[in-house]
Amino acid sequence: MRYTTFGRRSGLRVSEYALGTGNFGTQWASGTDAGDARAIFDRYAEAGGTFLDTAGMYQAGESETILGELLAADRDHFVVSTKYGASDAAQPHVSRTGSGRKNLLASVEASLRRLRTEYVDLLWVHFPDGVTPIDEIVRGMDDLVRSGKVHHVALSNYPAWQVSAAATLADLRGWSPIVGIQTEYSLIERSAERELLPMAEGLGLAVNLWSPLSGGLLTGKYRTGGEGRATDPSRFVTLESTDQRTAVIDAILTIADETGATAAQVSMAWLRERGTRSAAALIPIIGPRTLPQLDDYLAALDVTLTDKQYAHLDEVSAIDLGVPHGINAAIRGNLLGGDPSRFVEPLTPIV
Repeated sequence: MRYTTFGRRSGLRVSEYALGTGNFGTQWASGTDAGDARAIFDRYAEAGGTFLDTAGMYQAGESETILGELLAADRDHFVVSTKYGASDAAQPHVSRTGSGRKNLLASVEASLRRLRTEYVDLLWVHFPDGVTPIDEIVRGMDDLVRSGKVHHVALSNYPAWQVSAAATLADLRGWSPIVGIQTEYSLIERSAERELLPMAEGLGLAVNLWSPLSGGLLTGKYRTGGEGRATDPSRFVTLESTDQRTAVIDAILTIADETGATAAQVSMAWLRERGTRSAAALIPIIGPRTLPQLDDYLAALDVTLTDKQYAHLDEVSAIDLGVPHGINAAIRGNLLGGDPSRFVEPLTPIV
């Protein structure tokens, strides 16, 4: 397991995989009990993992409760991130949802109790609620940082323009900086390349990547009728519903045959290589429900793709970046005096 700082806006040191604990608990339609959660946690820690991702809403709070028990022996060794915004109750109440200050403070206090800790290393706003002013959110999180209950703050599932506004506001007001974003990203879902990833690179934000295997689709198991999200009508799923997705999975399975790795390992190896080519810290959140699933993720750390294999996966999964990126690329040579090769872009953007 390698380590990195959580972007250029913090000195927070994290492992290259974050362990997602949304499966820790049995309050939802799927999950794992406390005993199996401990086995997964211990194996992840033995492999060098230190970065833990949870949320108040996961398993109606049970994820944080289980994690608190697991952390009791060595809390300070781990980096704990949690999220607020969505309710941790089976039946949400209007006063205990959303991004406003009232729910922010109440949610963090509840998370600290369940996690059995005096602080969280990283606090996320889980989703934009569409009504809370961004300055109320950023100021409220700054107050928590100043109190010592939170060390760093970040935004999950926010569009790029709102993240940029929040980061700029925090800088101008001298509040605790926004240090990262969380977004879905995988060989199946690369929409973040339009705005979110370039923004993160430019602003120095870390990027946590959720659903790196697209809910199991990239393992190829659903082609053979394997159980999982695609066979559970109660869960949000991504299906092999387009010609491009079929082509992506075909390419993954071909390279798996060439390398002797599993499809999941090939998919994660591409993501890891993608991270080395980015100026932003790209950190996948792995969410195993069983030990074999975790072992598959860990084995991917030893899989290296050739340049040809990486390029093939990159090409077959590429998306149309849309407006204005297409027209900008078309006229860039003209804007740079007819020969763009004369200009060398810095690896780290100037901000």
